[in-house]
Amino acid sequence: MTQDEILAEFKAADALLEGHFVLSSGLHSPRYLQCARVLMDPARAARLAHALAAALPLEIRSRIEAVVSPAMGGIVIGHELGRSLGLVAMFLERPTGIFELRRGFRLAPGQRVLMVEDVVTTGLSSREAIRAVEAAGGEVVAAAALVDRSNGLADLGVPFFPLIRLDVPVYEPEAMPPELAALPVEKPGSRKPVPGEVEGAA
Repeated sequence: MTQDEILAEFKAADALLEGHFVLSSGLHSPRYLQCARVLMDPARAARLAHALAAALPLEIRSRIEAVVSPAMGGIVIGHELGRSLGLVAMFLERPTGIFELRRGFRLAPGQRVLMVEDVVTTGLSSREAIRAVEAAGGEVVAAAALVDRSNGLADLGVPFFPLIRLDVPVYEPEAMPPELAALPVEKPGSRKPVPGEVEGAA
């Protein structure tokens, strides 16, 4: 899929929103990608996952033994990517505020993992998810995401393969441009940050 075709999928799902949004990181932005909407159509989710799988270099695809995603946002794309790659797909949860594998999910010692997100913004929760996989005995050989909206700044510590990079400005609350500050604020994120955590989403 081309970048225009990928963006068309988001627009067709009304998943590319314009306005004034507070991200789970606390930063403000004039655009927001609601990946849950683009993934709610199973056929569209399968198309995007297939495109993401195809974007992975062959040497990475040949090494991966399992797909692991952080809940909630990464579950659907992780499952679909697992299907596309022919691999098992598991997800991490935060029952006590720290990512961990539950529900009988287990990794064999040294099992090679692809960590998959829906959106990466700063990379903080992605790195936390990678640490959780390592704590469970796995080895994260690469990370992937539908969208990298970090403006190229996210460093996950492993090779990172987003399907699309969307450079969207983000602002600290005290540094917003007047035209953004004048708009009504929306909070589209689904998870409240854990006390002391800088970012809730990826």
